[in-house]
Amino acid sequence: MKIIDAHAHVAQYISGFTSRGELRAIGGGKAQHATGEVFQMFPPELGDTGVSPEAILSIMDKNGVDKAVLLQGNWLGFQNEYTAEAIKKYPSRFTGAATYDPFCVKVDDVRNHLFKDLGFNAVKFELSNGSGLMANHAPLYLDGKIMRGCFDDARERGLTVVLDIGRPRNVCWQIDAAAEAVLKYPQVTFVFCHLLAPQIDDEKLLSESLEKLVNLNVYFDISSLARNQQPEKYPYPTAVRHLKNAKAIVGTDRLMFGTDIPCNLVHDSYSNLKDYVINSGVFSNRELEDVFYNTAEKVYFS
Repeated sequence: MKIIDAHAHVAQYISGFTSRGELRAIGGGKAQHATGEVFQMFPPELGDTGVSPEAILSIMDKNGVDKAVLLQGNWLGFQNEYTAEAIKKYPSRFTGAATYDPFCVKVDDVRNHLFKDLGFNAVKFELSNGSGLMANHAPLYLDGKIMRGCFDDARERGLTVVLDIGRPRNVCWQIDAAAEAVLKYPQVTFVFCHLLAPQIDDEKLLSESLEKLVNLNVYFDISSLARNQQPEKYPYPTAVRHLKNAKAIVGTDRLMFGTDIPCNLVHDSYSNLKDYVINSGVFSNRELEDVFYNTAEKVYFS
């Protein structure tokens, strides 16, 4: 079976900015917040202060992954130039999305560089109040003026819009506003990361939220779905139930496999993140081809 990992990251150097202030590399795959906490961001064998495209390709090759979509956010730090270089160097293996801070005074110049000069055809916004735009800005509303400006720009440029709206019960998790945006911009393809990031007791909430977002221009990646069910371990029975509900509501042709590597490799193996989906019993062999390859190929690579 051919595989696309629809949610992966490269980082020239950890340079994040989160709710705990700046996030800097300190070596050995570890990072330190401005508040002083130190943690293992990615396995040390993948890099010292960052993770190269070659390191990601090595993981992909060991696990039979054909292609990957390189996304960005505040956690590892914006990596637009580095991501563009990776795509240019390995065009048959990578595509990706740019990102930017819409509060920048020179935001129009930034957009022109990202989408004209660098040639990105997708844009990602991480909105979470832990490690996204709301971690260090006032609340940013999906139906507000600033985000409408981002969606207008995406429509004009023909960009796919990737949204990480954080976790339920936080100000960033704006399902009704997201549903309104999806309907207001039918020409724009929207991808919601992490299957909306349901936690271990959120089966009913996820079902209700997915029902609001069912639309022809909406897709979901399932990256970090297993991780969000902690302390559960492989084979992640709650994540499997979330997948089953998602299949029933949005269909298998709206779901895309992803892993959120490299950071999730601190907690589990790539094979487990892949195999729990394959062995879940939720999908037929034909449906697995959509989840693991066909849908991401259509959304990101075509």
